[in-house]
Amino acid sequence: MKFAGSHILSIEQFERGDIETIFSVADRMIPYAHRQRVTKVLDGAILGNMFFEPSTRTRVSFGCAFNLLGGEVRETTGFESSAIAKGESLYDTARVLSGYSDVIVMRHPASGSVAEFAAASRVPVMNGGDGANEHPSQALLDLYTIKKELQHQGRSDIDGLRIAMIGDLKYGRTVHSLCKLLCQYRNVTVALISPAELKMPEGIVEQLCEAGHVVVESESMETSISNVDIAYSTRIQEERFSSKADADLYRGRYRLNQSIYTRFCEPNTVIMHPLPRDSRQEANELDNDLNDNPNLAIFRQADNGVLVRMALFALTLDVVEQIDKSARDVNWYTERRF
Repeated sequence: MKFAGSHILSIEQFERGDIETIFSVADRMIPYAHRQRVTKVLDGAILGNMFFEPSTRTRVSFGCAFNLLGGEVRETTGFESSAIAKGESLYDTARVLSGYSDVIVMRHPASGSVAEFAAASRVPVMNGGDGANEHPSQALLDLYTIKKELQHQGRSDIDGLRIAMIGDLKYGRTVHSLCKLLCQYRNVTVALISPAELKMPEGIVEQLCEAGHVVVESESMETSISNVDIAYSTRIQEERFSSKADADLYRGRYRLNQSIYTRFCEPNTVIMHPLPRDSRQEANELDNDLNDNPNLAIFRQADNGVLVRMALFALTLDVVEQIDKSARDVNWYTERRF
C-alpha cells in the first residue's frame, strides 16, 4: 500500500508486507517512546483527535505518539462538546476540521462512520474505533505485541500461532480486526470462546477458514486454553447492549486467575487484553493475582500502542527517513522500568 497521505480505516487495506513495514518503523520508534531520544520531525503539524466515545488509552496513546514526533494535538471529546450536537453532518464536520489539522484520528459509535467522515476529509483520517466494526490500530499493536512476546520466547514467526479469544466476540471490535489481520498469516489455530449469544460474527469466522486456519468455537474456557500461545481476553461491551441488565447476563462468565492459569495453561502462555479490564467483582476478567505473572502482557501491550501509532503517523505523513535528522538526546531524568 502507499502509506503517504492515505487513510487508515480498516485492517483489510493491509497486506502482509505492509504490516511488516509498520512493525519495522515501530521498532525504530523505541528510543523516542522510551524517552532516550527526542525528535521534532512533526514540529508545526497538528493532530485533530476526535473521540465521540469514551476512551483513555486509545485517545491518549494517539496524542502521545504525535507529541513524541514533535507535533501538537487538538482534541474534541463527546458529542455534547461538538457541533454535531447542533445537527451538523459528518460531511460538514470533516470539511471544516480537516482545514485545521494535518491528520485526524476519529472514534465514533456508529459502524462505518469514520469511513464516511474520511470521504469528506481533506487530510488523512485514522480509525480509532467505529462502533462494533473495527479498531485497526489496536489490532496492529496486538499483533506487534504477539510478535514481540513470541520473540522473547525464542520464536521468530507468527505463522503457526495458537490463540484463544475469550469473552464478547460479537461486539468486540478489537478481536474482529485482529482476526482479519491474522488472515495474512499461515497455519493459525484460533479458539473462539464465548457465550452462544456473543459468538464471533459468521463472516469473520468464514474469513479465517478461507485463509486456511483452524477455527474452534466453544463456550468452555478451561478446556480451550490448554494448548495456546496467547490467551486474549475481552470485556463485555456494555455500551453495545440495549441495557446494563442485558450485559449483566454475561458479565463474569469467563474469569482467568492464577489458579486457573496454572492448572490449564502452558507455562509460557501469554495473557493479553485490549484494556480496560473490568476489575469489578461481578466481572473480574483478569484477576489482580495475575499482576505478578511475567506472562501478563497487558501493560507491554499498551506501551506498544504508542510505538505502532507513531509508526502510522510517520508513514502517513511521510517523515520516516527524516526522524533521526532532527533527533537529540533528552535533557531530563528518564529512567523507566519497562
